Amino acid sequence: MSAGQGTPDDAAAAIALAHSLFDAARAGDSATLVRYLDAGVPFTLTNTAGDSLLMLAAYNGHPAIVRDLLARGAEADQVNDRGQTPLAGAVFKGHDDVVRLLVDAGADPDAGTPSARAAAEMFGRTELLELLG
Repeated sequence: MSAGQGTPDDAAAAIALAHSLFDAARAGDSATLVRYLDAGVPFTLTNTAGDSLLMLAAYNGHPAIVRDLLARGAEADQVNDRGQTPLAGAVFKGHDDVVRLLVDAGADPDAGTPSARAAAEMFGRTELLELLG
C-alpha cells in the first residue's frame, strides 16, 4: 500500500463504525452520536440509500438528536436517494415535535417527493398541516 492508504481492516472498521452511527441515529442513542461527532465524524454522513443522520433521527422521532444535528449545521432539506426529506419522514411518522424543530430550522414543507405537505394531506395529518404553514 502506498503512503496514506489504509488497510482493508481499516476500511472494514470505518464501515462498521458508520453502521453503528446510523443505528444510533435510528435508536435515539445521542450519547454515542455526540461522542463521535465531537471527535470529528462528519454530521453529513449518509448511508448507501442517501439517508443522513438527520433523516434517520427525524424519521424515528428523536428530537434531541435532530436538534443537535441542526445546531451542527445539518441541512434540514437534504434529500435521500429517493427524493425524501427529513421533514417529510417526520410528517409521515407523525412526530410533531420533530416537525416543529425542522420547520423552525427553515425546512421547506414543499421540498422533496413526496413533500411534507403532500404526506400530511395523503395521511390525513391535519394537525401537522397547521405546523407546516
